[in-house]
This record gives sequence, C-alpha cells and structure tokens, in this order.
Amino acid sequence: MTKRIAVLMGGWSVEREVSLVSGRAVANALAASDYCISTIDVTRDISALLSALDPKPNVVFNALHGRFGEDGCVQGLLEMLGIPYTHSGVLASAIAMDKPMTRHLFNEAGIPHPEGKIVPKATAEKTHPMEPPYVLKPLNEGSSIGVRLVLEKESIPGLGANWSFGEHVLVERYIPGREICVAVMGETALGAIEIQPKEGFYDYAAKYTAGRATHQLPATIAVEAYEEALELGLRAHRALGCRGVSRADLRYDDSEGEPGKFYVLEVNTQPGMTPLSLVPEIAAHAGLSFTELVTWMVEDARCEG
Repeated sequence: MTKRIAVLMGGWSVEREVSLVSGRAVANALAASDYCISTIDVTRDISALLSALDPKPNVVFNALHGRFGEDGCVQGLLEMLGIPYTHSGVLASAIAMDKPMTRHLFNEAGIPHPEGKIVPKATAEKTHPMEPPYVLKPLNEGSSIGVRLVLEKESIPGLGANWSFGEHVLVERYIPGREICVAVMGETALGAIEIQPKEGFYDYAAKYTAGRATHQLPATIAVEAYEEALELGLRAHRALGCRGVSRADLRYDDSEGEPGKFYVLEVNTQPGMTPLSLVPEIAAHAGLSFTELVTWMVEDARCEG
C-alpha cells in the first residue's frame, strides 16, 4: 500500500515563509517517489490541524521551522496521536531550541562552545554585559532571528521596541574566523560546508537570499580540522538526543593558523529544505539526491512513546 505522508509547513513563527518553501520542495520530491502526499499549512487552530490529520497519515514530515513547530510542541501532539514523524523527538527538539539548556548539555558533554551568560534585556541596553566583541541572541529562536553583533566598545546596542523575543538575552563571546556547518543523518556526519557571507555575518538575509553568501563544499580547512568538525557535529547531535537529520553550526578560529579551534554554536533539529539550504547541498555532495534524502527521512520517521 502506498504510504500517506502529511507535510506540515507554514506555522506562525517568524520563519513561516521559509517553512512554506521547505514544505513545497519536500512535497514535490515525495510525490515524485509515489507517496500519497497532502500538505497542511499549520495555524494556531489546533482543531483544524486535527481535522487535517484525520484519517491519520502513515507519517508526518515536519517541515515547520521556528517556535511551536521545531521546539517540541507539534512533536508532543503527534506523540499523543501516535503518528510517526520526521526529525527529533519532543525532548531533543525542546532542548535544541532552548539555547541556555543546549549550552548546559554541551558543558556536560565536553563540547567546546563560546563563553556566555544570560542577562536581562534592560541590562544589555544600558551597558556592555561583557567586553566587546560579543553577540546578543534570543534565548529560543532560529535562523539568526534577532541576533545582534557588537564589535566596538563605543556603541551599546539598543534592542528597542522591535525586540520581541523576551526579557532576557544570551550574550556570547564573538568568535573570529570561519562559519562551518555539519550535516548529520542518523549516526553519520555527511560533510562540512564553509559559509562565506558577502558582507556582515551569516544572518537571516544571507541564509535565504540568493547571492548574499558563497558556499565552499567541502569546507576548505585542514584535513584534521575537517575531521574534527564532523566529529563535533555528531557529538552535538548525540548530546542533545537528536535523531533523523540535524545540522550543527560551528565557528572555526584559525586566526593563529591551522589547525584552529572549533566552537559549536547550536544544533538545528529541522534544517531548511529550500534551494539555498545547506543540508541538501551537503547530502548531494555525499551522493544523495534531494529525493533520496527526504525519502530516507520519511522511512526513518517514528514516535518515541
């Protein structure tokens, strides 16, 4: 019998538009593989979602990005319904979205990450919470949403009225060097890619606007450093209890020559599936087509309960 796959997409986070692009790409690829596909634009109307999932599909492909779709909320609902779903489970999804908890588990696992602390938003607006350069981040957002880079002591960042990410901020030491991302599939690190933004840092616009960044695949770093990046990506995936496909984001400080030092910034449990997304690009370099990648994810889907 042909498997019925429901693709969850959209949502109401700030990453809604990216999720819609990911969801359409996944649905098109799976439809070409003879699965029976339905797409669901998820809203806050839970009764509408339950209706869309009746009758139950064999698998849910979770293409949601950001809060409520990537942080364990939808995963918990699918566990209650007993519908197998792609990517990480409830706990790993919640932990990976919560930057302070991620840092705690990185500490426990001995995974290197930038020095940092949590401060009230009001404090970050009045004085430097640490000596620049440093980075200000929301506690639980993805895709570099809300990130502020503070390089000079003369300028104290004004988060202002547009900051809608809570009353506390994560402050992390800015790590000079290169942006390296590692894709993990199951228990295998597929490869590492280097991101080179045309200007500034690898922010939301650079991630999702063509021409704003170049990709070097494989990452052009020393062989031993490349192997270390793969190892750290897999260790981070395991430390948070992830399953399926994930992407680890690292900084590589080679300012004093190679091999340099790696710092793991975070793990994305539901990496993008857009034409500019990194995991499909890394998978293709490893010999997996986009269709093969998403098909593997569907066949790997499960509940944890």
